Amino acid sequence: MKIALVTGSSSGIGREIAKTLASNYEVILHYNESYNDALKLKEKIDSLYNRDTLIVKCNLESEEEIENMLKIINDRYDHIDLLVNNAGLAIDTLFEDKNKKNFIKTLEVNLIAPFLLSQKIGLKMKERKEGVIINISSTNGIDTTYPESLDYDASKAGLISLSTNLANYLAPYVRVNTICPGWINTKMNKDLDETFIQEEKSKILLGRFGEPMEVANLVKFLASDEASYINNSIIRIDGGKKC
Repeated sequence: MKIALVTGSSSGIGREIAKTLASNYEVILHYNESYNDALKLKEKIDSLYNRDTLIVKCNLESEEEIENMLKIINDRYDHIDLLVNNAGLAIDTLFEDKNKKNFIKTLEVNLIAPFLLSQKIGLKMKERKEGVIINISSTNGIDTTYPESLDYDASKAGLISLSTNLANYLAPYVRVNTICPGWINTKMNKDLDETFIQEEKSKILLGRFGEPMEVANLVKFLASDEASYINNSIIRIDGGKKC
């Protein structure tokens, strides 16, 4: 069976991606702080598919921890077929309260970690002449901008650029695509002001926020042979933006 690594897979979109992929892949579950959530997901997958799913802790801000995570993975598996760079960090503050420390922290998780993982795993994929990398960016990296999240927006725009370079360098053996979700119903959004939510929904053609499963289904498709001619693409999943 093929092997997939999904970063940030203990909650939200990452959790749904891991659950959805588990029918076709042995999924490696990455988490940083939410061990109990990762363990519950492992137990669910193990019971469904009679497996011993690997869960790995890693602070993606640390290159050393990334190296350690890959060593743990390499001790069990000799390759990875699918890398989903899903983990993300948003530190929303007023523009005047932004600072260098949090800006760098956001870049380390959202952009530098995907680069390091794609470099180390992608080069092995290229050697094997097969593999898929899917980067989870955001419409915030294209045209949905907020002063409160300018560091997040910049990191997601950078991830799109990174994907383009990866697709070109790893061609023709490794497909690299970028998914850009709009508003998705996750815990990250649960404390938003209701007036703001309604304003944002009014900008969406479908008039609602998306569900994590809808993003997960797109990941599953892009990773499959049915999407074998889709490469270096930026795919929005945002319900349609009103003109």
